[in-house]
Amino acid sequence: MLRMTPKYERIAFVASPAPEAKKALARLSKRYGNVSLGKADVVVALGGDGLMLRTLHKLMKTGKPIYGMHRGTVGFLMNDYHDKHLRERLSAAQTTLIHPLVMRARDTKGRMHTHYAINEVSLFRQTYQVAKLAIDIDGKERLPELMADGVLVATPAGSTAYNLSAQGPIIPINAPLLAVTPISPFRPRRWRGALLPDSARVTIRVLDPIRRPVAAVADHTEVRSVREVDVGVDHMTSMQMLFDPDHSLDERILREQFGYSGES
Repeated sequence: MLRMTPKYERIAFVASPAPEAKKALARLSKRYGNVSLGKADVVVALGGDGLMLRTLHKLMKTGKPIYGMHRGTVGFLMNDYHDKHLRERLSAAQTTLIHPLVMRARDTKGRMHTHYAINEVSLFRQTYQVAKLAIDIDGKERLPELMADGVLVATPAGSTAYNLSAQGPIIPINAPLLAVTPISPFRPRRWRGALLPDSARVTIRVLDPIRRPVAAVADHTEVRSVREVDVGVDHMTSMQMLFDPDHSLDERILREQFGYSGES
C-alpha cells in the first residue's frame, strides 16, 4: 500500500511571547521540526488573534498558507490546539482567501502614508473634542458631516472584531462587502453605518483637522493628525488561512451571528 506524501512537509512555527505558546513551540518543533519561514510550505502560528494578524501582515506578499492554533487570549481566527496528527490536520484543512484593505492617509503636513489592514481601518479623535468627518464613496459625497468619536471600515474577516463592538454588522467571510461603522456617533444620531460592495473606494475627510485632530489606524499601524484617508480592498493581494473542516471561519462567523449576545 502506497503511503501518501503529506500536503505540507516543511513547517515553520511562530509563537507569541505567552508561556503556553512558548511551551507549544518547543513541543511541536521537537516533534515536527521547524524550518525557516523562507523554506516553509506552511506556517503554523501559536498564540491568539494578535499573533495571527502580525503573521498575516509579515507574510502578506509571500502566498504562504497560515494555520493558527490557539495558545493565547482571543482565538477567533485560530484552530483548537492539539500537538498530535498536525500534518494530517494541515492536509485536511480548508483554505479561506482574504484580501487586505489598503489605507492611503494624507496628514496635515501633506505627507502620504500607505498601510495595509486585514481587520479594519479606523479613524479616531485625538483629543476630548468630537471628530468632524465627511464620507465620500467612489468620489461622491454621501455623508457631508459626521460628528463622532470616529468611524471604521471593516472587512468580513474583521467584522467580528472592533466593528462588532461598535454595533456594526457581521459579514459572512465570502461576501464581497465592506462595513462602514460609526464609533459613538453624536450627529446624525440615527446613522448606524452602511454596507458597501468591496469594489467601493471610501474617502474620509477630516473637516477640522487642526482644532479637532484625528488619527487613522490600519490594524495596528497608526498615523496621527490626518486630513484625508482613502480606503479600498487590494484585490491583487490575497492571503491563505487554513481551518479545520469543522472549524472554518465562515462557520464561526455564522455561529457568532446567532450566539455572540449570550457570551460574557
